Amino acid sequence: MSSEPSSALAGLRFHNIEHSPSIYAALKSIRKATLSIPNRLRSVLADAAFAKVISNQYNLPLIANERCGSWYIDPSDKAGSAYFKSTDGHHGQWDFSLRRLNLQLIPVLGNSGGAVVVDSTRRGKNLPDSFSKTVPIWVAVMNRTLFPELVSTHPLQHPPAPDDLGLSEVSQIEARLDGFVQSFTQLGLDIHTLRTQLKYPIQITWEINGRSRIDFEEEEEEHDSGAQSIPKDRQFNRIVLCSASQRVRGAEASEGGYIQGAGDDSEAWSHGLTAQTFWKHREELMQSPEDELELLIETLLERDRQDASNHVEVVRVLPASQLYIAAGFSCNTDKYTLIVNCQNDQQIPTINPRIIDLKCRSMKLGSKDLRDQLLSASKVIFEQLRKDDSSRILVTCSSGKDLSVGVLVAVLCLHYDDQGRLIESGVPPRIDKNLVKQRLTWITNSKPDANPSRATLQAVNAFLMHRPD
Repeated sequence: MSSEPSSALAGLRFHNIEHSPSIYAALKSIRKATLSIPNRLRSVLADAAFAKVISNQYNLPLIANERCGSWYIDPSDKAGSAYFKSTDGHHGQWDFSLRRLNLQLIPVLGNSGGAVVVDSTRRGKNLPDSFSKTVPIWVAVMNRTLFPELVSTHPLQHPPAPDDLGLSEVSQIEARLDGFVQSFTQLGLDIHTLRTQLKYPIQITWEINGRSRIDFEEEEEEHDSGAQSIPKDRQFNRIVLCSASQRVRGAEASEGGYIQGAGDDSEAWSHGLTAQTFWKHREELMQSPEDELELLIETLLERDRQDASNHVEVVRVLPASQLYIAAGFSCNTDKYTLIVNCQNDQQIPTINPRIIDLKCRSMKLGSKDLRDQLLSASKVIFEQLRKDDSSRILVTCSSGKDLSVGVLVAVLCLHYDDQGRLIESGVPPRIDKNLVKQRLTWITNSKPDANPSRATLQAVNAFLMHRPD
């Protein structure tokens, strides 16, 4: 056997920095340059153009599947938001979320004949799991619950080849659908009203960038003449699931700077830039040199924060008539009899007697603090309502989605009946986890982006189930 050194490829070593630069470091540098913020934003705009074309072609409004979907829709074209999680479509974890019912879509679908829901996924896939399974599960539950007599609309609708699901997975999901329907109906919602709003069952169509049945360039030139208007005698509402990004099979460097799913996981690359700020200032951002982008983003975000502080969006929680929820600390006390502020982020002592500061900390510590504050907060709110049942009670936290939701869930469970009327005796109904789910549904229907953390819901459940008599 020869004693000569092997010249086989397996014998070569590229990571010896004493003899040659690391090929891995070079590839990492190339990939980092490819995944730059300018490339991401250009990719977002290209994909947004495709979503707009799909909307024009079907003559249907655009809905963002948050949070990623909002990157691909100009806010002037955005008709609303949906919250379908990919994790609810993961294999073996198929679920119908009772926290995110997405019932805000029902009137949109009924009034427009459908909607185009926009999302994207990262390299290697055509569809996010939210589009291949989560939305189809939701559609099957809606069709079965609201149109029980139309059995032909009840099977799980799944994508066509090559993105179709295996027969085994389809059968396993369908085996769970009746359970999902039962859980949904137990929330005590007005099924008749939902059916009246929806009008017709839902049918799904999938559109994928790069594999669309629509001629992109031709549609851009004459989308008005090609629009597929919903016929007046339609028998269904069409949900178009628009996967906005083109599939990239190789590395991003081979795509000339195009990045699939560029808007996904924006926290990792955006330096705080949000979809709303991007669209508001897109021309300025696209014209900025890359080395000045980070500072520009910081400046734009601070400017938008100041504007937002002067325009606090307040939402009334229905069917109760006295309860409101908002993000941030509101100084406009004239409209509200009582303000319960969960997080005093400004660290300014409150001297207004109509403002109650719970001073909960952030993250999980805030949820822990909330559990200790729920008894006093619910008592203060109830005493005010008992004095004047026409009072306007505003509950706020930093996001308007977490701790404030926890306070309102507790108040609704303790002091309101199933019709949203105040229980004047102060004697609460029998409280169990199903009642908590029902009351949470009231809040998420009124404010679809409400999303209390698991820690906050655990704090609420612990307080309600073990509260002192």
